[in-house]
Amino acid sequence: MPHTIIEKIFLAHGAEGAEPGSIQWLGLDYRTARDFGGASVVQNLRENVPDKPVADVKRTFFTFDCNAPANTAGYADNQHSCRLFAREHGVKVFDVDAGIGSHVLIESGLVKPGTTAVGTDSHYNILGALGAFGQGMGDVDIAYAFAHGRTWFEVPGSVKITLKGLPAANTDAKDVTLYLCGQLGAAGLLGQVGELYGEWVDQAGLAERITLASMGTEMGAISLIIPGDNPDFHASPGAPYERELEFDIDGLRPQVALPGHPEDVHPVHEVIAQGSVPIDSVFIGSCTNGRIEDLRAAASHLRGGACPPQVMLRVVPATRQVWQEALKEGLMDVFMDANGLVSNAGCGGCASGQIGMTGAGEVQLSTSNRNFSGKQGKGRTYLCGPSVAAASAAAGELVEPEAKS
Repeated sequence: MPHTIIEKIFLAHGAEGAEPGSIQWLGLDYRTARDFGGASVVQNLRENVPDKPVADVKRTFFTFDCNAPANTAGYADNQHSCRLFAREHGVKVFDVDAGIGSHVLIESGLVKPGTTAVGTDSHYNILGALGAFGQGMGDVDIAYAFAHGRTWFEVPGSVKITLKGLPAANTDAKDVTLYLCGQLGAAGLLGQVGELYGEWVDQAGLAERITLASMGTEMGAISLIIPGDNPDFHASPGAPYERELEFDIDGLRPQVALPGHPEDVHPVHEVIAQGSVPIDSVFIGSCTNGRIEDLRAAASHLRGGACPPQVMLRVVPATRQVWQEALKEGLMDVFMDANGLVSNAGCGGCASGQIGMTGAGEVQLSTSNRNFSGKQGKGRTYLCGPSVAAASAAAGELVEPEAKS
C-alpha cells in the first residue's frame, strides 16, 4: 500500500496503522525540554514518576536557548532545577553556551531522515528540514515522553506542495518561505503535513531547508517535511495526498511580512513603492535565519561600513558552532564595523528581552518567524530574510537588496 512520508515514519516507529485521523502510539527517538517549560517538566516527573522519571537517558536532553544566559531570576531558577535533575539522573544538558536546541540536535548528527523527536518548542517541527518528524508539545506531554519514551498522535493527512521555477538572484530562502506563508495563510495547512518538492527545493542546502521548515507553524502545519537522503522515508508512488498544490516561484523577488501577521506578505518593491519605510532596528538570527549561510548573506550587504547611527543592528548566531565559524571567517568584524551588536548563540530576538525589545513606535526588521503584536516589544516588526535585513540596515530604511555573487 502506498504511503506518504509521515505515514512511513509512523509505521517505522511502532504505529499499528497509518490511516489519517487514527490515533497511534509513536515511539520517540529523542525527547527534550528547553529552559522555557523545562522546570515544569521536571516538576511533573518528580511528582508523578519519582522512581523512574527517565526511560532512556541517552535519548533525553535539556536545551537552554530561550534565555541564554538567564537574565531573570525566574529563568535562572528554571534552568538550575533542570540542571539538578539532569545531574541526578545522568541526562545531558546542552547549556546556555550551546545555542538553539533543535539546531544543536541537527549539528550533533542525532536527527536523521525518519527520526521522531518531541520537545517544549513550538517550532520543533523544524526537523522536517531533514525529512524527520519533530513536534512541540506541552510540559505534561513531554514529561510523559521523558518517562515512557513514546506518546500518542493523531496521524495527520498530507499535502503535496510543488514549487515551480527558480527565484531571482537577490532572493533568499526566507523570501520563498514568506511567499509560501502568504499564499497558504495562517491556517492553510491546519493539522496537515506539507511535503515539499520542486527544482528549488531539490537544490536547496540544509540551511535553506531549515528556513523553509521553520515556518510550518505559521502556516498551521503539523510539519513541513522535505524528503531526506534515506529513500526508506520517501513517499511512495501514488501516495494518498489530501491535496496537491503548485506555486510558481520563478523570478520571485524579495518579500516582507507586514507587522502583526506572518502571513501578510508582499514583495518588498511593492511595499516601498507605496512610500519609504524608515527603520530603527534590525534583528538577524533565530531558528529561522541563524545559520552561517544566513550570516554570510547578511555580511555581504554590510561590507560598506557602518549603518546609520539611528539603526540598531543585532546579530545572534543559532549555535556556538555557527558563532565560531563566523568568527573564523571574519564576519564578526563586518558586523562590528557596521556598528552591530553580536550576542552569544541562542534564540535572541525571538525570545522576549534576550537581546533587547522594541519600544513604542519603533520599527524593526526581523529574520525570525513571528511578528505578533507585543512579542518582541511594543514596536512594529516586519519579517524578512537576512539579505533584506542587512541591506536595509545599511540604508536606514526598507530596501530590496542587490544580487550578490
